[in-house]
Amino acid sequence: MEKARDLKQENDREMTKSKRRELGISCMLNAEVGSVLAVIRRQPDANSLYVTAEQDNFDSALLQSLKSLRALIFNPQQEWRGMDPSVYLSPFLDVIQSDDVPAIATGVSLSALLKILKLGVFDEKTPGAKDAINSVVTAITSCRLEKTDPVSEDAVMLKILQVLIGTMCHPASVWLTDQAACTLINTCFQVVQQSASRGDLLQRSARYTMHELVQVMFSRLAEVEEASESDTEDADIGGDLDSGYGVRSAVDIFHFLCSLLNVVELVEGDGSPLRNADEDIQLFALVLINSAVELSGDEIGKHPKLLRMVQDDLFHHLIHYGVCSSPLVLSMICSTVLNVYHFLRRFCRLQIEAFFEYVLLKVSTMGAPLALQEVAVEGIVNFCRQPKFIVEVYINYDCDPLCHNVFEEIGKLLCKHSFPVNSPLNALRIQAFEGLMVLIHNIADNIDREDDSTPHGPYPVEISGYRPFWEDKPKEDLETWVEYVRVRKAQKRKLLIAGHHYNRDEKKGLDYLKLSHLVSDPPDPKAYAFFFRYTNGLDKNSIGDYLGDPDEFHVNVLKEFTETFQFAGMILDTALRTYLETFRLPGESQKIQRILEAFADRFYDQQTGDIFATKDAVFILCYSVIMLNTDQHNPQVKKKMTEEEFIRNNRAINAGKDLPREYLSELFQSIANNAITLFGQSGGPMEMNPSRWIELINRSKLVEPFTLCDFDRRLGRDMFACIAGPSVAALCAFFEHSDEEDLLHECLEGLFSVARIAQYGLEDTLDELLASFCKFTTLLNPYASAEETLFAFSNDLKPKMATLAVFTIANNFGNSIRGGWRNIVDCLLKLKRLKLLPQSVIEFDAASTSSSDNPATSESGVIFPPHDPAFANRHNSGMISRFSHFLSLESTEDAVSLGVSEFEQNLKVIKQCRIGNIFSNTSNLPDDALLNLGRSLIFAAAGKGQKFSTPVEEEETVGFCWDLITAVTLANIQRFQTFWGNFHDYLLAVAQFPLFSPIPFVEKAILGLFKVCLKLLGTYQPEKLPEELIFKSINLMWKLDKEILDTCCEFITQSANRILIEYPANLQTQLGWKSALHLLSVTGRHPETYEIGVETLIMLLSDGTHVSRLNYAYCIDCAFGFVALRNSPLDKNLRILELLSDTVNKLVQWYKNQCADSGSNYSISSNTSSSSLEENSKIFGSGNFAMNLFVKLGEALRKTSLARREEIRNQAVLSLQKSFLLAEELDFTPANCINCFNLVIFAMVDDLHEKMLEYSRRDNAEKEMRSMEGTLKLAMELLTDVYLRYLKNLSQSPGFRTFWLGVLRRMDTCMKADLGDFGESKILQELIPELLRKIITEMKEKKILVKNEGDDLWDITHIQIQWIAPSVKEELFPEETL
Repeated sequence: MEKARDLKQENDREMTKSKRRELGISCMLNAEVGSVLAVIRRQPDANSLYVTAEQDNFDSALLQSLKSLRALIFNPQQEWRGMDPSVYLSPFLDVIQSDDVPAIATGVSLSALLKILKLGVFDEKTPGAKDAINSVVTAITSCRLEKTDPVSEDAVMLKILQVLIGTMCHPASVWLTDQAACTLINTCFQVVQQSASRGDLLQRSARYTMHELVQVMFSRLAEVEEASESDTEDADIGGDLDSGYGVRSAVDIFHFLCSLLNVVELVEGDGSPLRNADEDIQLFALVLINSAVELSGDEIGKHPKLLRMVQDDLFHHLIHYGVCSSPLVLSMICSTVLNVYHFLRRFCRLQIEAFFEYVLLKVSTMGAPLALQEVAVEGIVNFCRQPKFIVEVYINYDCDPLCHNVFEEIGKLLCKHSFPVNSPLNALRIQAFEGLMVLIHNIADNIDREDDSTPHGPYPVEISGYRPFWEDKPKEDLETWVEYVRVRKAQKRKLLIAGHHYNRDEKKGLDYLKLSHLVSDPPDPKAYAFFFRYTNGLDKNSIGDYLGDPDEFHVNVLKEFTETFQFAGMILDTALRTYLETFRLPGESQKIQRILEAFADRFYDQQTGDIFATKDAVFILCYSVIMLNTDQHNPQVKKKMTEEEFIRNNRAINAGKDLPREYLSELFQSIANNAITLFGQSGGPMEMNPSRWIELINRSKLVEPFTLCDFDRRLGRDMFACIAGPSVAALCAFFEHSDEEDLLHECLEGLFSVARIAQYGLEDTLDELLASFCKFTTLLNPYASAEETLFAFSNDLKPKMATLAVFTIANNFGNSIRGGWRNIVDCLLKLKRLKLLPQSVIEFDAASTSSSDNPATSESGVIFPPHDPAFANRHNSGMISRFSHFLSLESTEDAVSLGVSEFEQNLKVIKQCRIGNIFSNTSNLPDDALLNLGRSLIFAAAGKGQKFSTPVEEEETVGFCWDLITAVTLANIQRFQTFWGNFHDYLLAVAQFPLFSPIPFVEKAILGLFKVCLKLLGTYQPEKLPEELIFKSINLMWKLDKEILDTCCEFITQSANRILIEYPANLQTQLGWKSALHLLSVTGRHPETYEIGVETLIMLLSDGTHVSRLNYAYCIDCAFGFVALRNSPLDKNLRILELLSDTVNKLVQWYKNQCADSGSNYSISSNTSSSSLEENSKIFGSGNFAMNLFVKLGEALRKTSLARREEIRNQAVLSLQKSFLLAEELDFTPANCINCFNLVIFAMVDDLHEKMLEYSRRDNAEKEMRSMEGTLKLAMELLTDVYLRYLKNLSQSPGFRTFWLGVLRRMDTCMKADLGDFGESKILQELIPELLRKIITEMKEKKILVKNEGDDLWDITHIQIQWIAPSVKEELFPEETL
């Protein structure tokens, strides 16, 4: 019960509320009716100039209808929402439409009508709402203001405007018919026109109202269902009676708005005031069109008729007036096209291209007024600000061989306008530069996205096969589509190249098409046709001659060429003009006939009417038109053809009938007033004439829609490559001429964006940019003194900014720098010479590294910190923030007032350069960048491009360079072999410089190279190449200046000591051992380094672990080098000789273990340099490598046996004797034995004997002679001992007889040695018989010396003994004595 009661109470409340509302409406209507009646009954003003009618004359019907409404108002049974609105609207509408009521009554009625509409007395669901709302429109548009004054008329007009907008905003407005909607707009525009001569308030109100009406109507377009082509074409003006206004009214209104742009044409020549007013109407129309496009958005694309209005009417007007309008109108036109781009670009591909080609790019040229240029450039910049505009323009136009390079032309135009020729910069240049920066930043931000998975490069594009270049492909798979687009761009470039070739030589041009896969095999006539039709800059004479040729293939090309034209909708002369603009009509009549026949066929097939009955009629009329053109415009023709004559000449040509006279008359007037250009010059058209526009519209129906796409890294790279050169030139020139800090800052931001783009295959661009900015640092001025350079750097912000920018680029984008490293290094060295670098180049960066990191310091004071990944990974934002901080630095005056010295200011700038980071983080550089950096440093160290004022400055600079080379190498030690080969080549190239001086280059190089060598050998290297490379460079350096071995002996010795003591296990090549041991032996010449050197050698030999087949020969050479030194400690030399003899155990061990076979010999030599191969072959040339090494040892000891000091000589002989004793297990062959005797023992005996005789002939040399005599005695004992030890092997040699005679000959020589004044050698005379006795006795015992028939060895020996030592003859040969 309670719920029912509550529900009843709620219903009662609602009813009460409804009744109150109904009562309120009744009161309102009653008041409005009373107001109208009162105004109608009011007596006229006696002072008024306008006469009003008496009350009795008023239409009684008006009064009666008002009174009837009043009687109905308070009917208790009446519900206003359920009543037909016409009941209470009609009395007011009748007053509004009446001719006799005063203006004030009309105004009051309009106010009443407006109040009814605003209070929502009825809505779209109210019965009769449709008729009521349409009757409102009819009444407003039929309003009569005949009996009124201007003031009252203005008031009524304002009321009308209010009612118009109230009607359109009313919910029931959805029932307005298309005709009613158009009528509203038309009525409002009439008020706009009438208000032009009235008050400003009325005019502003009228324009505002029309703006509102257009907004409301086009905002509803989204609610209208998509119409078919037939719906919009054939529906009558009233629209569908069962629905409200829609597409038809939108089409008519849009057409009306476009027609407003033509007002200038209608009143042209009536005077400048009218021209200004018409311009105002144009602006007003553009504002309305903008609103329509903005509110309807892409819904326009769903309605073909409306879309065609945008594509054709709107764009035609915009392009036509864009060229010849005022700056304000052009600005609005640009805004309109930008809106169309946002919402409808898919449907306006060719129109947008034409707008840029014929309006913006044309108006932006230098010949246009400056104000227009600024507006056009501003319009271009606004387009470029759109996120995807530049990439979409590039895809749709620049990559289409049939379109213009819109993006490239935009970029080059901005570069051209921003390139300053003098200072100060004007607004146009600044605006163009900002646009260029927008374009570059846009590419950089999109190409350098972290979420882009596209490869970083390289990005080659190849036309691998024939693909019709004129065929477009819709976007499907992104990856294949991007490659397809890039190939089309490559085809377009090839077409232009082919065009240049064609203009010089037709055959070469067409051959190039085949070579570039732009023409199929066999050739396709269609390819040639499109080449002739769409390649810009072709010689039109050549095209005409080619198309007119009678050859069958040429005829097919002509047919395909003509097929590329769309003549639908054109009259004959327009089509002919379009056709003949693309080539020069040849002079031969037969060629002209073929060309015109092809044109006639195409025109006839595409004619939209039925004027021509046959193709022959078109052909004949074409000839007639050309003759008329010649007649009318050739100055040599005195008597001109008349229109009647022209018509008469063309009678009965249309299948025996006449062509319409009006058609021929129109042709005549067109030709007479505007000649057909038969011999047009090459180059694309610059004016949008009607014929080109018709062709564009026809073509737009066939091409693919505007492609929407996102950025792709490969496309971004290609885009910037198109404008890279002009962009760099403009950026540098703008920086040079700019004085404002904000503009300079923008230049640097542009520099960083170019660097970001250059990472993706455009390194040359960054090098070019760096070269220019390095000049702006003022550090590379070759004509300025140090003082002038320092002053310029310290007192100008621009050099500091340029310096900071250059080194920031080197820090963050070093991987993209190639040749630019040379400029960077030159700047760095100039800073060094100007003392602008601190003692430690980056001492200020140490704080940013961990305290546990101890940066390495070079002798030149360069500290190389550990890698700082946080900074290396910073992007553009980080760099800009650093520059913002830099720009906030104190000015020179502020710095002086704060007590900051000029030097401190400079250091503050250099600190931000983080120069040390550049070289310590080079491990991230790709190989190309690293090689260029190394080349720049090496060449700079050699003095290329450098000028030194003093030797000290030269030495400091060279040392600094080598410190940097060393740092770079150490940072990249893990890939040493990939780059050092090139570095070595650079060192070789340096040595060939005409003015190259090895001092101090070599000294600094040796220091750095040994540091690198120690780092390399510090860890085991699986490859042998790095070791060979570094030692090749070390050897090259000391050979350039051998004095370096003396000046740097201490450092070289210490380095060699570390190599041989700490890292001998990591020395893997012959070149490495040879170089290290050679340098060790050479530095032993100096007393201060001898001790370290000799101890190093002794330690190496005594340990023996690292003495190997690879280095054995070099150990011997090194040992001999130390022993041969004069005044060297005796005990060290004796120890070395003793160790040398002990190394024979190594030879025996290697021999026994078969460590070296034929394969090992190959493996050793195959990994060594060519320089060591020759020596290697000498050592390991025979099968028994151990024997070869033994001979090497023997020869070294033989040479040592000639030393000046007796102890060393004797020890050498004893060591040799010991060596032969230990070498017995080497399995000497007879040939080996004889070879050892010849090379070692015989040679030693001969040398000692000769030396002894030499001393005997000297004065006061008895002591030396006796000493040498003692050594010779030991040598003869050695000969005897070794002979007897290897007697068996020796006797088996075929040459034993000769060898034995050699032994006897040397016995004889020593026995009979003539010592001059000292007589004969008693020691040897006593020794020789004993040795012979011992030898012959052993030979007899072993049956080697036996008296046999056929063997004369016995007889020869007997004779020789008798000659050498007769005293032992009987003892040794008793048989012979008997």
